[in-house]
Amino acid sequence: MIRLVRTWSKICRRAVASGVAFCLAAAVILASFGAFPMQSYALQDPGDNDFLEPKSTPTGKTGKNMTVSFTFHNKTNRDLENVLVRLVDTGDYVDDEDAVKYGYAFPFEKTTGTFDPKNIGNVKAGAKKDVSFTLRVRRDVAEGYYSVQFAVAADGGFADTNDEYINIWITKSTTSGTEEEEPSGVQFIMGENQPTPYGVYPHVLNFSINLRNAGDVTAQDVNVSMNLSKSAAEFPFDINDGNYDRRYERIGSGESVEVPYSMAVRQETYSGYYPLTFTITWKESSAGEYEKVDKTFYVRIKNKDEDEQLGEFNQNDRTKARIIVDGYSTDPETIVAGQPFTLTIRMKNASADVSASNILFSLESEKVTDGAVFATQSGSSSIVVNSLPPGEVTELVYEMQSKAAVDQRPYSLTIVQKYDSPEYKNAEEKVEIDIPVTQTPRMNVGNIEVIPETITVGGECNVMFSVNNLGRVTLYNVMVQFHGDSIRTSDAYVGNLESGKTGNVDVMLTGVAATQDDGRIIATISYENENGDTTSVDKELILYVNDDTPPDEIYGFGGMDGYGDGYGDGMGGDGMGGQGAGATPGGLPTWAYIAGGAALLAIIGIVVGAVRGSRRKKKAQAELEEDLP
Repeated sequence: MIRLVRTWSKICRRAVASGVAFCLAAAVILASFGAFPMQSYALQDPGDNDFLEPKSTPTGKTGKNMTVSFTFHNKTNRDLENVLVRLVDTGDYVDDEDAVKYGYAFPFEKTTGTFDPKNIGNVKAGAKKDVSFTLRVRRDVAEGYYSVQFAVAADGGFADTNDEYINIWITKSTTSGTEEEEPSGVQFIMGENQPTPYGVYPHVLNFSINLRNAGDVTAQDVNVSMNLSKSAAEFPFDINDGNYDRRYERIGSGESVEVPYSMAVRQETYSGYYPLTFTITWKESSAGEYEKVDKTFYVRIKNKDEDEQLGEFNQNDRTKARIIVDGYSTDPETIVAGQPFTLTIRMKNASADVSASNILFSLESEKVTDGAVFATQSGSSSIVVNSLPPGEVTELVYEMQSKAAVDQRPYSLTIVQKYDSPEYKNAEEKVEIDIPVTQTPRMNVGNIEVIPETITVGGECNVMFSVNNLGRVTLYNVMVQFHGDSIRTSDAYVGNLESGKTGNVDVMLTGVAATQDDGRIIATISYENENGDTTSVDKELILYVNDDTPPDEIYGFGGMDGYGDGYGDGMGGDGMGGQGAGATPGGLPTWAYIAGGAALLAIIGIVVGAVRGSRRKKKAQAELEEDLP
């Protein structure tokens, strides 16, 4: 039917020169069959549309602006991106006077932007979005219903098959064309007759937004919702409340309300103007459906000025090379604190297709309380590389010196890079490597005391000395082993010695054989490092072990049979040794010497006990003093 009407209209235009009466007669005949509406464009059933669903029939007046509103409903089973909706230019029917005369006409004025597409964004499968067009009705069209054709497209370009129709009602205006038109329905105006709110960090900005219903219908159940964003670049306020909606039961025609807010300015915002977006929903009647509109209101924020570099070197829209550490090595491999070493760093351009040029590499060492851990021997840590193509590697070689008075652990070395890329000038990046520094263990053994220094086979002596950790690393599992031909092998466990601490060794050694040499006994002191590697140090002490012989033989008295050799061969049988059986030189009996020897041993034991007690007391006193703050 539509094609029949359009075809007949073309025939009429061609026959105008031959006589309009024929066309008029034919139009009357067609109208009698319902094929040609004399005062309107042929109506279409919106139910046949694939996407557009009208809420109600839009109404307009000749010579006035009108709003054509409808809902876009994605009835497909896939998400649509970049959905475009536009009014279709129906070509010959726009300015055709004959079409206007006979009622078959495009109802809107054709101006710049009339047929521009409106991008409504992405619409998920099954979702809906409201769409509205503001158009000016032609002054010369007849009163009646018109079907307005729209085209719909997604993912670019318009599809000819997606032609949709919305029916509208046009009435004749009762005012002159120069009179200012009055809006119909609910029309909200936000921020009317008020200055831009001005907020200063770190203060709270208290402001109200004027909202006026400029339409001729009362808005009911009005909700003003502020759209929030976690990005400081889009939303300049801290989000402290869970809801920023403001509700009003009704806003009458011409009525204004204030929408109040109290917002704290974000610390990370920059000075400038920020658009706040709002979604306003309402009903025109209690039984009606909700309608909505999006509005924008600006605020001004005073805070820190945005860095000028961000405008010139924006990382989001410029490509730069990515330079990484491909590896490093040191010579020697193990770095001892206070010793020099050679550091070789391999730097690689990991970009696939972006080169780097004018590269300046500099080193920054981790610092301790009294200075940097690493330093270059030359005093300069900067090296310049002219260019580094994608995928290429360059080596940086430094002669380094490590600080002596540092703890044993890895220390960081930062490599600062400044370079140019084709789209990015003066780029700056930092990468780090960790270099372990070791300390040489230092152990000292105190004076070794042996009491007594001579014992008999089966006898015991006491050995005491201290082990001092003079280094900066802990000595783990410190042990002492005593071994020699004349003693029983003995072990003493000292434990772990932290830096600056002292451990004490106090052990009893037992003689098992007479000394056949110079009396040297070996004390092997061993300890482990944090990796479990063992180091041993040998110390010597002197201990004589004698045979367990009778006391008279010990003192050299062999004359036990009368006048024997009491003092040796030089005294003869009649000498001083002849005191009779059981006598000793000097006229003392043997038992007297035995008693004297026992008393001597008792005295030695008392002395040893006193010395050991005194050392234990000193050790306890030293440990007590260490525990005191």
